[in-house]
Amino acid sequence: MKEQQLVSLLRRTGRHICCAESCTGGMLSSTLINVPGASDVIDMGFVTYSNSSKIRLLGVDSGTIDKYGVVSEQVAEQMALGAAKVSGAQAAVGISGIAGPGGSEFKPEGMVCFGFYTDGKITCATRYFGAIGRTAVRERSCEFAVDKLLELLSDKN
Repeated sequence: MKEQQLVSLLRRTGRHICCAESCTGGMLSSTLINVPGASDVIDMGFVTYSNSSKIRLLGVDSGTIDKYGVVSEQVAEQMALGAAKVSGAQAAVGISGIAGPGGSEFKPEGMVCFGFYTDGKITCATRYFGAIGRTAVRERSCEFAVDKLLELLSDKN
């Protein structure tokens, strides 16, 4: 499984990871923690579902939320940066999205934004999973995050 590959890669390269999750609600951290040996690469994680927790715990700028909305690459980037800073991890991911049911006037159900911090570099992405249900959006978000982290971290070996 890909989460095993990610934990193995992190262990082999001496990196740590920290997840800052909103719509996934800790599912990504849980997925990684299911892998034996994950304690070597995970020290902490954050479930910051409210805007105030993103601001207070991760240092997300309230002006960024006001300007772009909480579901935005800009907020996901700041979540990842905050998670890396607080944890001291070399890899971090910020995830913010709309799992459903329903979207908003401007952002559809199934829209998820990601910020990836890998060895000092930030990469952002947005995925539209559609109205496939809360659990499926969360699961696909975790799958995408693991795949993207493998890609970004493997490029540095």
